[in-house]
Amino acid sequence: MKSAITILSFILFLIFSCKPEKSNIVTLNTTSKAKVVNTAANKGVTSSAVTNEAFNAYWYSGKAELSSYVLKQARYNEIRTGEVVLIFVTEPFSLSKQVKLDHAEQAGADKVTVMKLNQIRKFNTGIYDYSIVTSTFTPIDFTNHPLTLKATTSIQEWCGHTFTQLNLDDNQYHFKLFSYFEADGDEERKLNAALLEEDLMTRIRIHSGQLPIGELQLIPSTIYSRFNYKKMQAHTAEISKTETETAFAYTINYLDIDRTLSIEVEKEFPYKILEWTEDSGDGFITTATLKSSLNEPYWNQKSVADEAKREALQLIK
Repeated sequence: MKSAITILSFILFLIFSCKPEKSNIVTLNTTSKAKVVNTAANKGVTSSAVTNEAFNAYWYSGKAELSSYVLKQARYNEIRTGEVVLIFVTEPFSLSKQVKLDHAEQAGADKVTVMKLNQIRKFNTGIYDYSIVTSTFTPIDFTNHPLTLKATTSIQEWCGHTFTQLNLDDNQYHFKLFSYFEADGDEERKLNAALLEEDLMTRIRIHSGQLPIGELQLIPSTIYSRFNYKKMQAHTAEISKTETETAFAYTINYLDIDRTLSIEVEKEFPYKILEWTEDSGDGFITTATLKSSLNEPYWNQKSVADEAKREALQLIK
């Protein structure tokens, strides 16, 4: 009897483990000490997402937003064709453990709702392939929690793989790197907390298409740091914005390293990411351009019949 109960509990855990936050009430939790670290993080940004009915109806619908992009990836002084999938979804998150809560209703003040972004980037370099997954967890309640709580990146290719994790700890990020490569090695240290390049897209989705404008401290993406053997740390960057009739276009220019980004986003809700570029000063520019977008509870779509959704997303693999 105990074995049957154990098996049933495990099955229920698998069914519900990937599901997003369903409540349309954004809970305000314990004030993070990190809010004093970066007052520029929310400059010019209002907290409309907390009370916006359209935001709640879209992001707490029990579905994730899945978007596919044509990727032109700069690597080894050539441009490689591949694809990117962005998966945006809201989830209940533990402030103390910095993991998704299995029993959010029991967490009390430890629960904070986050916008999770999983970015899956795939491309080939000659005979072998790269697969990169980055996960970013940014609180919806950015008034009390202005900095991303956690970000992870895994990079796999035929030579070996690396894993990087950043966890917010008061006014610092606890940084861990595990790598097959001698030039990287294993590393663990603290770095001053700042906005993350990897959370710019979650901020755009939470902040009604807006990013803070002007100079601020920004930690470059893990992909850039690993590909260029750069130490993870904050740099001064300047963000500027232009507008068209249908889109906002942001340029993020680092002032003390050779790196520039651009992000184009819909001007209207739900502020989807239309395209982005990455220029690291080597004469080769990475671009990603939107192909298709769906809203689906993908964690329940595991059957062979569900593979038709991959065609709808125009995925090449």
